[in-house]
Amino acid sequence: MCVSNRRAYNQPMTTPGLPRDDLAAALQARRELGPDYDAAFADSLAARVDQVIAARLAAGRGPSPGDVPAAPSAYDRANADGERKVTITIACVSLGVSIPLSGIAAGMHSLAALLIIWTGIVMVNLANALRRRP
Repeated sequence: MCVSNRRAYNQPMTTPGLPRDDLAAALQARRELGPDYDAAFADSLAARVDQVIAARLAAGRGPSPGDVPAAPSAYDRANADGERKVTITIACVSLGVSIPLSGIAAGMHSLAALLIIWTGIVMVNLANALRRRP
C-alpha cells in the first residue's frame, strides 16, 4: 500500500460543517425505519451536504484547509509524461543539429552564420520552454 504524507480525512474541520447531532439522529432514524427508507435517507443526507457546500461557496471560502486535493488523473499523468518526452526530444535534436551546423559555420569562418544558427536554436528551445501547457 502506498504511504502518503497527506492529512487524514478525519482531521477536524476549521469551518462549520454538518451538525453531528443531526447526522446521528438521521442515522438512528434510518436504523429504526429499516432498509425500505434507504433511498430517502440518502437523498436527505445528500441535500444537507449540498447545503453546506453551497453555503461555503456563497461565503467565498471554497474547500476547507483540511481538505485533500484530488489526485491527478491517468490522463493528466500521461499528458505530463508526453510533455516531458517532447521537451527531451527537442533538447536532444537541438544538440544534434547544433554541433554539425556550428562546425560548418566555423569552417566557413562566418560569424554571422554561427550567430544565426545559435539564435535559431535558442529560439526553438525558448519557445518550447515558454509555451502554454494544458
